[in-house]
Amino acid sequence: MTQVLVVDDEPQMLRALKINLQARKYAVSTAADGAEAIREATRAMPDAIILDLGLPDMDGVKVLERVRSWSSVPVIVLSGRSDSSEKVAALDAGADDYVTKPFAMNELLARLRAALRRPTAEGTETLTSVIGSWTVDLLTHTIRRTSDDGTEPALLRLTPTEWKILIVLLQQPGRLVTAGQLLTSVWGPGYEKNNNYLRVYFTGLRRKLEPDPSHPRHLVTEPGLGYRYQP
Repeated sequence: MTQVLVVDDEPQMLRALKINLQARKYAVSTAADGAEAIREATRAMPDAIILDLGLPDMDGVKVLERVRSWSSVPVIVLSGRSDSSEKVAALDAGADDYVTKPFAMNELLARLRAALRRPTAEGTETLTSVIGSWTVDLLTHTIRRTSDDGTEPALLRLTPTEWKILIVLLQQPGRLVTAGQLLTSVWGPGYEKNNNYLRVYFTGLRRKLEPDPSHPRHLVTEPGLGYRYQP
């Protein structure tokens, strides 16, 4: 049975989440503050964590940083803080996703299922990924589209920078990657504020890969936060 740790200092919220998760056959443990959350994370070794940021004894980001020092367990931040800088700080600290209160329970559960499907073990970067009619092979650095008439598959060429951006996203399918993380990974430290770089390159990537570049399904922008590869 999948084990979920829910961390929130509001008793009613804890109870509601526990009831909804148990109704869907999850095993649930709870914590009402940061210290208890860290203890429970090390004791129960949950498969996923739903974490509120506004805890009475420490900020939830600190809890996240402590957990990330030894575990890659999926963490969904659940918070009333709607400011984009708060979201980016949590994502940069290692959160897999961010849901703002008030929220729809079905949305949270869908994000939880998506987080649990993501590979957490290292060494998953050799997987192939599909974007529209293209298959991306990260091992051979090739992008192919197989022709329906049986002829030789078409090859798509990307620039070196486009490849670097795509690799970062495809190695974390479904996970929100902040603009700062992408900029640092591709261009290096000191470029964290150059969001215009990403806008230009994502326009090119979508034009090459997406069936409908004006309505992307796979290379998705999360306004004010970052980008996501949606399989």
